[in-house]
Amino acid sequence: MQLLPADTPETLEFDKVLALLERQCQGDLGRTAARQLLPSTKVTEVNRWLDEVAEFRQGTEEKNMFLIGAYDDVEEELRALRVEGYVLVESGLAKLNVLLLQAKQLFGFFQGAARQAKYENLYAVVRQVDYVPELSVAIEAVIDAEGSIRSDASEELARIRRLIGSKQREVEKAFRSVIEKYRRAGYLTDTVESFRNGRRVLSVPSEFKRQIRGIIHDESATGKTAYIEPDEVIGINNDIFDLQQEERREIYRILRELSAQLRPYVDQITGYRDLIAYFDLVQAKARLAQQLKAERPKVDQQPRLWIREGRHPLLYLKNRQYGKKTVPFDLKLGGKNRLLMLSGPNAGGKSILMKSVGLLQLMLQAGMLVPVDKESEFGIFHRVFTDIGDQQSIEDDLSTYSSRLKNAREFIKSADDRTLLLIDEFGAGTDPALGGAIAEGVLEGLNAKQVYGVITTHYSNLKIYAYKTAGIVNGGMNFDKDTLSPTYELRVGRPGSSYAFEIAQKSGLPDEVLAHARRRAGKNERAVDQLLVDLQREKQEVEEQLKGLEQKQKTLDALTRTYEELHRDIEVRRKRLKLEAKEQALTETARYNKEMETLIRELREEKKIEEAKEQAKVLREEREKIGEQVTDLRESIYYQPRKGKHAKEAFKEGDYVKLRTGGASGTIESIDRKRAVVIVGDLRLTVNLRDIEHADNPMSLRKERSVTSDISAVATFDNKLDVRGMRFEEVLNTTQAFVDQALMANASQLRIVHGKGSGALKRAVRQKLQEYNHDFTLITPPREQGGEGVTIVEL
Repeated sequence: MQLLPADTPETLEFDKVLALLERQCQGDLGRTAARQLLPSTKVTEVNRWLDEVAEFRQGTEEKNMFLIGAYDDVEEELRALRVEGYVLVESGLAKLNVLLLQAKQLFGFFQGAARQAKYENLYAVVRQVDYVPELSVAIEAVIDAEGSIRSDASEELARIRRLIGSKQREVEKAFRSVIEKYRRAGYLTDTVESFRNGRRVLSVPSEFKRQIRGIIHDESATGKTAYIEPDEVIGINNDIFDLQQEERREIYRILRELSAQLRPYVDQITGYRDLIAYFDLVQAKARLAQQLKAERPKVDQQPRLWIREGRHPLLYLKNRQYGKKTVPFDLKLGGKNRLLMLSGPNAGGKSILMKSVGLLQLMLQAGMLVPVDKESEFGIFHRVFTDIGDQQSIEDDLSTYSSRLKNAREFIKSADDRTLLLIDEFGAGTDPALGGAIAEGVLEGLNAKQVYGVITTHYSNLKIYAYKTAGIVNGGMNFDKDTLSPTYELRVGRPGSSYAFEIAQKSGLPDEVLAHARRRAGKNERAVDQLLVDLQREKQEVEEQLKGLEQKQKTLDALTRTYEELHRDIEVRRKRLKLEAKEQALTETARYNKEMETLIRELREEKKIEEAKEQAKVLREEREKIGEQVTDLRESIYYQPRKGKHAKEAFKEGDYVKLRTGGASGTIESIDRKRAVVIVGDLRLTVNLRDIEHADNPMSLRKERSVTSDISAVATFDNKLDVRGMRFEEVLNTTQAFVDQALMANASQLRIVHGKGSGALKRAVRQKLQEYNHDFTLITPPREQGGEGVTIVEL
């Protein structure tokens, strides 16, 4: 992502959010990743990050998630372990043990298929790393949970430590006896004993040091106290010293063997380290999201900002400490309106709202949940340009206004339709008339680049320009005239007033000063804001009326189509009833045939040949007449001209068609005059051209997210369909292809995953199911099986 100027993250306080994220991390690697976190411009990557954090947060709130604890960076240990023959010290192995214990916990969490399915995005990260359980077994056999060498690491070590323990108990008993002996003799100081040179010694006044046999290890700084190891324990201590040396040699041998055992798996251990560091960052994002009460909004490739109940993250945390409410805002930028010209009183919240938009976008594209309603929608921006605050520079010989002009030049040069623009106090810093005119010209250039963004201003000419120009919409921060205080509420569609005189009056300026100012301002200047408000209101009313008329027209068109379809259905039903009656008449005629044959035989026997011929002729004519009527009815019902985009197209090889009766779909393999060979699944059918009609090609569905619409897949039909991430029309076509295959495969139950979201995908699925002349039973499973995000279809 291009950020211009370079201090944009600091200007939008993104660095402060990263500092909060860093404090949630458990290890140095996670903290480093948090500090270096950058927004991504790849929509698939952003969605994957958000899904991972959302799943981790959900599991944490349900108390069904692994936790990343404190861990150390083991880069030095791994680098040393690669050296052949190098022996890791006890502390280094202890760090590796902590790492492997966390890896064991992490991989163990995903052993069950249920968790793999429930947390599919987190599991997708884990399954990229191969887990070697023998590593944990090997290191746990040597290092305990506290990072010390286990006594049972080897039989020899266990024997040595048993002997050391025995000798230490022996020396303890002997030392207590010596203390009691010399205390009664009055040869010891009040402190009685101490440690010197790793030996337990008696604290003896200097005048009595010749009275005690032993080794003097040290004297006090004043020379008044001597520290003596008595003869009674010297031998035992020497034995302990020898045993400790043996212990060190045995521990070194064990560590050497363990290091050699771990050396071939350095790459795997490196993978565990990186995996734990990655989940450390995911866990930190989830915990920060809990503090912010953040949600996972919808994210699309196309730039847009449809924010509902948005809040500035840092302001929300600050206000929560003091029990204050953070006023949320709604903002929709996209389609016709891409730029918001925001005006209103000073200290009314304009700059905070503008920064909120930029900060939320950076957080989102960095994979963090944001404090908005979950129905909000964000697009992906490739550039974020800001002009906020005083950017004057003595070193670069730039004044405040010069720096603004430099930014404007860079913005116009580099901006495009994937740019998010945030400008505070647009046009300020020079003469208002000239500054406003220049700002208007800059705004025209930026609007031509199709940029998105929020611009704050007090200039009336910019408010008027926003009113007259397509792509720009006015907005204002509300102000309570009664209390003369801001409400921090955003109202899009009308500009805000600066309320300069009201705020000046509240601040205590003398009345004569305000009167002079009002005279100087003039009536026309004061009337501009009100004129804009009135024009904007009238424009909004007209747009709402047009929108209402468009909706009514859509409703009328839908009703007309419904009427036409109902009329066609009724006509078809009438003809079918008539057809059934005629077919019944044919059946009756067949019965009469038998009677007539009997009659004709009787007539022949009676030599009445002419009368028999006349009766046979009448019967044949009656059957032919009924047969023609049946044929006509079948033609009108089954072969009536089709309407639509394929109505006049001729059939050709490779066309995708479906049978008029039955609805089976396939591809034309060859055509011979009025007949065609159609491939339907594994079947090759020869049909009349009149018995088929064009059909839309089946969708090419994503293999990992949905079923395929290839008819040949009926034999291995999968009864699960995932339509999350698709558009409304895609869901309709995908569901139709899926249900058609299910009916052909004689499936008994279908599972369609559409997610919760706004409910649009669920409505699309159920709308398509209602179009089938089939008695489906729709079931919503329990929450643990998907709840409102899944529809079970019983066929």
